[in-house]
Amino acid sequence: MTPAETFPVFLSLRVAGLALLFVAPVGLFIAWVQARKRYALRAIVDALVLLPLVLPPSVVGFFLVVIFGRRSFLGRALEEAGMRLVFSPAGAVVASCVVALPILVRTAQPAIESVPRELEDVGRTLGLSEIALFFRVTLPCAWRGVTAALVLGFARALGEFGATLMLAGNIPGRTNTMPLETFAAYQAGDDRRALLYVGILTAMSVVVVVVAARLAPRDASA
Repeated sequence: MTPAETFPVFLSLRVAGLALLFVAPVGLFIAWVQARKRYALRAIVDALVLLPLVLPPSVVGFFLVVIFGRRSFLGRALEEAGMRLVFSPAGAVVASCVVALPILVRTAQPAIESVPRELEDVGRTLGLSEIALFFRVTLPCAWRGVTAALVLGFARALGEFGATLMLAGNIPGRTNTMPLETFAAYQAGDDRRALLYVGILTAMSVVVVVVAARLAPRDASA
């Protein structure tokens, strides 16, 4: 593989890794809140979390452009602070975060719900804070499901196409991730290059499916 061909591979891995790094704390917090708390806006939060999963990726990308584009207040504020998201690798990370969050939350939430509340109650009687309780009781008991959620979130970020194309564009040597490069190679009639990225993404997806299948079905407290 030439440097130009390896660039999309490493960029995709970097974007997906950063997206997972940013989205994991938020996603696990939302999953814990939805699994353990009862409040008035619970159904609305569920709907908002699920929305990027059911909307067409191009629509998600359009919303991101509206929010972070140069014409928006937030987009102008970020540019003034030296943070440009549109047509940049950072934009690809943001798009990947948005589409990975629903998968992470929807997979981690059942794992957290499966942890017996009695174990957490014991921790509270011992004076553990909610944060300590999560890391010392809930997370160790639900680690299989949480790990599966993180793996699936990484895979979703790795394969993101539509929202990334809208927000970050497909700029060779800058924002051309593997899914975008596959599309560009197919349009250019370069089947060899398209099959190269298809093969890499398929191999990674098989690994993700196997890992998730080994983790998710088991009892979270095992």
